[in-house]
Amino acid sequence: MDILQSSCSFSYGFTYDVFLSFRGTDTRYGFTGNLYRALCDGGVHTFIDDRELHGGDEITQSLVKAIEESRIFIPVFSINYAFSSFCLDELVHIIHCFKVKGCLVLPIFYDVEPSHMRHHTESYGEAIAKHEVRFQNNKEKYNENMKRLHKWKMALNQAANLSGHHFNPRNGYEYEFIREIVKYVSNKINRVPLYVVDHPVGLQCRVLKVTSLLEVGSNDEVKMLGIYGPGGMGKTTLARAVYNGVADQFECVCFLHNVRENSAKHGLEHLQKEFLSTTVGLDIKLGDSSEGIPIIKQRLHRKKVLLMLDDVDELKQLQVLAGGLDWFCVGSRVIVTTRDKHLLASHDIEVTYEIDELNTNEALELLKWKAFKSKQVDSSYEHILNRAVMYASGLPLALEILGSNLFGKNIKEWNSLLDRCEKIPNKEIQKILKVSFDALEEDEQSVFLDIACCFKGYQLNEVEDILCAHYGQCMKYHIGVLVEKSLLKICWQGYVTLHDLIEVMGKEIVRQESPKEPGKRSRLWFHEDIFQVLEGNSGTSEIEIIHLNSLPEEIVEWTGNEFKKMKNLKTLVIPINKFFFKPHHLPNSLRVLIWHWYPSQYIPSDFCPKNLSICKLPNSGLTSFNLANSLKERTFFGMKVLHLDNSECLTEIIDISSLKNLEEFSFQRCENLLTIHDSVGFLNKLKILNAKGCSKLRSFPPIQLPSLQKLELSCCYRLNNFPKILGKMDNIEDIDLIGTSIEELPDSFQNLTRLNELLLVVEGHRMLIRLPSWILMMPKLYHICLYGYHVLPNQCDKPSSMVSSKLKSLGLRKCNLTDESLPIILKLFSNVTHLDLSMTNITILPECIKEHRSLRSLRLDDCKCLQEIRGIPPNLKYLSALNCESLSSSCRSMLINQELHEAGGTMFSLPGTASIPEWFEHQSRGWSTSFWFRNNIPSIVLFVTSKLKHADSRLLYSSVVSLIINGYKLDLHCPFDGLLYWILLDHTYLFDLHLQDIEPSWKLGISTPEDYQDQKPKLDKALLKNEWNHAEITCENKETIPLLIEIGIHVFKQKSNMEDIQFTDPNKNREN
Repeated sequence: MDILQSSCSFSYGFTYDVFLSFRGTDTRYGFTGNLYRALCDGGVHTFIDDRELHGGDEITQSLVKAIEESRIFIPVFSINYAFSSFCLDELVHIIHCFKVKGCLVLPIFYDVEPSHMRHHTESYGEAIAKHEVRFQNNKEKYNENMKRLHKWKMALNQAANLSGHHFNPRNGYEYEFIREIVKYVSNKINRVPLYVVDHPVGLQCRVLKVTSLLEVGSNDEVKMLGIYGPGGMGKTTLARAVYNGVADQFECVCFLHNVRENSAKHGLEHLQKEFLSTTVGLDIKLGDSSEGIPIIKQRLHRKKVLLMLDDVDELKQLQVLAGGLDWFCVGSRVIVTTRDKHLLASHDIEVTYEIDELNTNEALELLKWKAFKSKQVDSSYEHILNRAVMYASGLPLALEILGSNLFGKNIKEWNSLLDRCEKIPNKEIQKILKVSFDALEEDEQSVFLDIACCFKGYQLNEVEDILCAHYGQCMKYHIGVLVEKSLLKICWQGYVTLHDLIEVMGKEIVRQESPKEPGKRSRLWFHEDIFQVLEGNSGTSEIEIIHLNSLPEEIVEWTGNEFKKMKNLKTLVIPINKFFFKPHHLPNSLRVLIWHWYPSQYIPSDFCPKNLSICKLPNSGLTSFNLANSLKERTFFGMKVLHLDNSECLTEIIDISSLKNLEEFSFQRCENLLTIHDSVGFLNKLKILNAKGCSKLRSFPPIQLPSLQKLELSCCYRLNNFPKILGKMDNIEDIDLIGTSIEELPDSFQNLTRLNELLLVVEGHRMLIRLPSWILMMPKLYHICLYGYHVLPNQCDKPSSMVSSKLKSLGLRKCNLTDESLPIILKLFSNVTHLDLSMTNITILPECIKEHRSLRSLRLDDCKCLQEIRGIPPNLKYLSALNCESLSSSCRSMLINQELHEAGGTMFSLPGTASIPEWFEHQSRGWSTSFWFRNNIPSIVLFVTSKLKHADSRLLYSSVVSLIINGYKLDLHCPFDGLLYWILLDHTYLFDLHLQDIEPSWKLGISTPEDYQDQKPKLDKALLKNEWNHAEITCENKETIPLLIEIGIHVFKQKSNMEDIQFTDPNKNREN
């Protein structure tokens, strides 16, 4: 439904106060007719569908529109209600409005029991069965109709569980019953909805999201919900709209506006008085907020309350107005809007909604309404409108202020105003956004300004490192505060970002430090300001950070001494190319120096910074000689990070023993580097050493680095030997050696006592590598992956004398294994749980593999020569032998033996096609098969095989296995790798579907496994309790090609009740 058409429901009330749903033949000229007249006489605007006959099988769009524009719903459930498809469709829409919008539903059970609706018995069961027969006869719309039938059943079940009114015409007076209903409804509609906004663009979808989080239909708990986000984003507007939608479901309602401002002006006791007066009509004097707490608890703990607390900024405000869940009756809801996410967490408010900015289309529509009072605008304004939308960046406040200021203006005036806003922000917008900044502590304000001016878009860890060096202390807490206050965001990729107008707000605060003279500001980021300062040599000691990321068009001449006056410059970041300014002087105050393509071969001779912590000079022109001269006899004791990546002129890493506090040293992709000084191996505090891509490097010095956590030597193609390790190093957990010439690991490799994972990949020609026996003794080594090597165990090792390794995962993909070497390797690593022998040349999987009782996963994909599998580990659950074309038919038969799979949990993928084994109870041909179940989801194993009908094509076709329950499609995922179940052509698959892992929430009462989290809502919709559920397994492929597919189903009898699963339609059996 169009958002603008729905504006009445947000701002001015609803089109109809009440919508009546009823079966005409039962109650039109009796109870419902009398109720309609009484409501109308009472001034209640009521919708009644008074047509006797309907055309077609579904309700009309006008009726749907009437439902969506109604405030309260009264369905009259009579004996024949469910026989009408129109009534049932109405009910589905009504329940939808109840669930997503929070509208009040007041069911009347007219001479029927709710249990008949809930369990589909008596007349309601007869009606559902009649509809089902009718739908089954319509083969063209079978799935669509079954989904519709399922929605009817769910709607009846949910309506039966609502609190309503019961009337038996034999035991009461109808007029008295109707009078009570009219009185109840009148009390509800006497509450006037709050004004929200004239043009609720983009509001509806956000209201629905918040309402769904509220779960107003659940009356078994008290729930608090927080709406948070920056100022001007529309939190209050959203809260008012939600309030209007759900308020009718509560006994007492109260919206406390501007809590921050009013508590500061009048005190918290004033807000408590307003709360009590609005909800229970109590007018009381309070000397202090502590007096109001027990009164609120006493008067409201038996009331179902809806409380809105708008613009909260202190924890005390929550503590005195909604201190705990036990203050109110179950079913109550408290909604808090705030700029501070941490405030919500401090009050144990776990359910939160972060309000987001308007998207481009929404922003454009809102701007048109504010600036032109219409959605239709002259096309000549298109460009300037887009410019204004880009400036506002989806902030509703900015769009409204801009639109109002631009109303009635021509295009030149639009451009003039936007030009001014981009240079000097609008004061009204600035004032609202600056509220959060003003509430920060001084050091938090400083960190915010650093990020807003200079470090937006940086990785979080890099920002933390730079600011730690800049301030000389860890700033993680400060950044966390800024995130909680909605001033910063950390996106899922780990980047630090903030709203464009909040960024502008921060930059304007710094600009105001010295509007006319940039050299007197604390931070410089705008290239024109920076070049003005450098060209005029007007820098001062006020400048602490310079961040230059763009260049002017004209060429500027430098003297090289422009930094001399900047005696307090702590951070200098120049991440751009072609900045040819060669400094003759750098301030000794520097703590962070990041200069890409550093243009000089020298570091200034008088540069001796005691506190320089981060020095990154990638792509620089520094040579080994100049680097040596720069580091020699200099004071670099504070340096923790040194990067010289991509330095083409660097041929040697010289003596860096003076850098005693260095923690990170990177010289990756220095393609002309030939030698590394021994001092690199004796830096006690070094944590990261990165030499990746030094393609001419042939040797690496011995290392004794007790703090080292990461050693990167990949793509050092000429490196023949792993560096000798001179002492225990217990902080490295994984080593990747990709693309080296290392053939043997030294005995000193054992000094890596906490090594967990080892990856060796050879590129191009296959190399020989020997696995030393001592690798078995490494205490923490659990994962080894070799790719492309010719693997040989040490010839001195005898299998009978070996101690079994603790290794859990062994990968030997594309390694040159022999049938003679494989048994030795298997005995070496007898405790592995995962073994990957894919793309090897083995012909036999030896019988000794049966001794591997721990092995659960075995990959043999693309072992083209594999002919025999002589043993199966007793606990194997996952076996993949894709494209093993030479595997014998007797081995394939063995692998689909019932004994291997009866315990459940297996997934076997085998080459070729096979007939469905006899132990599968249900067998079918075609792309789908069906079964019916009730109560519990059955535990089943599936057998699938596919091949082309015509052997005129050998393209690689694949199908994906899906499950459809009552018309709802669910994607199934393999628990071993989390991927979909793909069926390749000319292969056979036998696997446990693990349906029990996606049990619905009403069955488990707990959250589902992470891989299936997105499936839970679908299951909740799909499954019927105490009813037969129709399940269909499909093998779909995107290509329209003729395939022969066979599907078999076997039920695990020890895990399933066979009376609760059938392979023929039980509903037809019931009819017969």
